[in-house]
Amino acid sequence: MLPRVILHSAVSLDGRIDGFPIDLFQYYELAASWKEDATLAGSDTFLKAASEAPPEDESAFLPPKKDPSDNRALLAIPDSRGRIRTWHYLRSLPYWRHFVALCSESTPQEYLHYLKERHIDFIIAGQDHVDLRAALEELNTRFGVKVVRVDAGGTLNGQLLRKGLVNEVSLLIYPCLVGGEKQSNIFRAPDLPAIADPLTGSVGIIALKLMHMERLKGDIIWLRYEVK
Repeated sequence: MLPRVILHSAVSLDGRIDGFPIDLFQYYELAASWKEDATLAGSDTFLKAASEAPPEDESAFLPPKKDPSDNRALLAIPDSRGRIRTWHYLRSLPYWRHFVALCSESTPQEYLHYLKERHIDFIIAGQDHVDLRAALEELNTRFGVKVVRVDAGGTLNGQLLRKGLVNEVSLLIYPCLVGGEKQSNIFRAPDLPAIADPLTGSVGIIALKLMHMERLKGDIIWLRYEVK
């Protein structure tokens, strides 16, 4: 069974996801309302933060302590190429209770051995790339994940949206215009083909239904949409 997937992002009025200050406390306070079982994050975010990670010590190889009463989310990261090597640092942060690397059949065996040595669970789904649908189903089957909040950039968001895996889109729209020639938006994917039939519209456009609209502190608008 597929879990419910919520895409939660903050954007400027002209659709940028970077280049402007974000109230992180407000952002994550609202995100907590879903009480997600898992956070799905893109690997690029953690690759950029790799310089902050200290070197590994013996604690990286110790089995994690499991607490049945721990209601924090687990963190899942698609990493078919085996690039994330800072799991020891992520384990030291207080945000998640457990970690899962989403891999594919093409993931190097050396990386899978690396994960096993550090007691990081992994899911193998897909051949050359991570099959996100299969990975989400496995998160539900193996870890009981029923709600997933996506905390990622446009590439992972785009893959999830185009594959029809997103149930809800939540946007915090900030009252600012960023501009720029290289736009970074919440939905990056190949262009759709030309409209084949003007009566039926273009295949692949994602229709949304407004569920909630609220004006927050600082003239930020919170919009929540159900994906039709």
